[in-house]
Amino acid sequence: MKTGLSKKQKTTSIFFDENSNMIEVCTYNTDLKNRLSEFASLYPKECRIVDDDGQGCMSFEVKKGRFGFRLTAPYTEERRKAASDLAKKHTQNLRRNDNENPVL
Repeated sequence: MKTGLSKKQKTTSIFFDENSNMIEVCTYNTDLKNRLSEFASLYPKECRIVDDDGQGCMSFEVKKGRFGFRLTAPYTEERRKAASDLAKKHTQNLRRNDNENPVL
């Protein structure tokens, strides 16, 4: 969707305080909007769409405890190499012949 905004202007803002049990998420991010919209349709008591400005930004209210932030430490070189070696060792599991394993 064209909004006339630059990528820098298309922000995601997350607001919460210690008093309220709700978090407000305002975003232009399509993936996040889709995930929150689906969550809101599945769990209307936990999340709801508050606003759609028609210009690409949607706002949601989500119950605290349902929306999370995840911080991940950078991998050490040793851990990165171990993960790479493991993935290379098991690449045959990723490749399959469609005739041998048809999708149901």
